[in-house]
Order: sequence, then structure tokens, then C-alpha cells
Amino acid sequence: MAKRKRVTMDVRQAVAARRSVRGFLDTPVPLAQLRDLAEAAARAPSGGNLQPWHVQIVQGEAMTRLKAIMADRLASGASETPAYAIYPPELDDPWRGRRFAVGEALYDRIGIPREDKAGRRRWFAANYRFFDAPAAYFCSVDRRMGPPQWSDLGMYLQTLMLLAVEAGLATCPQECWAMYPETVERFLELPEGRMLFCGVAIGFEDTDAPANALRSERAPVDEWLSVVA
Repeated sequence: MAKRKRVTMDVRQAVAARRSVRGFLDTPVPLAQLRDLAEAAARAPSGGNLQPWHVQIVQGEAMTRLKAIMADRLASGASETPAYAIYPPELDDPWRGRRFAVGEALYDRIGIPREDKAGRRRWFAANYRFFDAPAAYFCSVDRRMGPPQWSDLGMYLQTLMLLAVEAGLATCPQECWAMYPETVERFLELPEGRMLFCGVAIGFEDTDAPANALRSERAPVDEWLSVVA
């Protein structure tokens, strides 16, 4: 069993080190540590101090049950109306090109060519096994909340993931769960007025997993940063 690793780093180092990990060891993460990270992340900014996030931890037998449910859903070809549009329906460049490029870079790392449609479907299904992570967070929000509160969710999750990096853990934020909102919201027993946002797989990185060699590119700063003098 891997030992819990504590990494000494500053915020800049944590930002640089964080990435979406798609291959985890089966080493469990103590529930107390998962709770501590979730609580510490609540110092994230929140407009009007609404703190609109709701967070649930899934691990152990509950995770096994959810994986089995999703395996059945995928095998049956079932689909649901997504909780929200993960991407705009008309995604133009440069954003369309960036999305395409990172997808192809990932499939290149794991050795699944474009023509291997079955292989790509199998890989996508790994999302619903949390890439073998031993635990996950699910983030949900009151349906009455709007874009400003959704931005608060993003700030909470980024804070959570940076704290995980500091603790020697790896994460993968997963909006894919929003494609099965009925199934997941029923499993989590969310009240009627609350909707799922995303999941976050968390655990110890499997450094031998080919997918984890990917380091996504960032656009040159001159493409998105300007100075108003």
C-alpha cells in the first residue's frame, strides 16, 4: 500500500502540477482526509458568501454499486438528457480546435487510433469507472442558481484540486457525469430542487498509466491577455 505523501510546495507549484489524471492506483484515501480537503476548500471565493456548492463523497461499497449501475446503463446503450450543455452547440475556433487537439493527443498517448471506434468507446466508458480511482466527489447546486453561482462552483473545485495536489493526491474533474443526471441524482438521492454539476475522481496517481503522460497545451499568452493602458 502506498504511503500518504505530503508535498511541500507553494501555490504556483501546485497550479503547475495539477492536471487531469486518468489512471489511479487502488490505494484507498482515508475518509477523514477526503472530508478535510472538502472542508478546507470551502474558503474559496463566493459572491455574497452564498457558498452554493453541495458536495458528496463516494467511496467503497457505494462506488462499487455506482460503477455497476453505470456499466449496465452503458451496455444497454441508454442515454439521458444532459443536465446542461457541456459545450456550446456551435463551438467555433479557436475553442473547437483546442478541444479536438487535446482529444487527439490523449488518444495518441493511449494508442487508440481514430478508426478504432470501439476502442474509443471503451476508453470513454472508463470515465464511469472514475479511471479506477478509489474515491470521488460529486458537486451539485440548487436549480435556482445562475451563472455567477456556477462560477463559484468552479472556484471551489479548483481550490479542492490544488489542496489535493499539496496532499500528494491526483484528481480528474469529470463533467461526463452530467450526461446521466437522472441516474446519478437518483443514486445520490439529491432533493428535487438540486442538480448535478460534475464529479471529481481522486486518489493516488498510477504513474505507469500511459494517459498520465499527457500534459495538455495552453494557448500562448498573447492570444488571450492584453493590457488596457
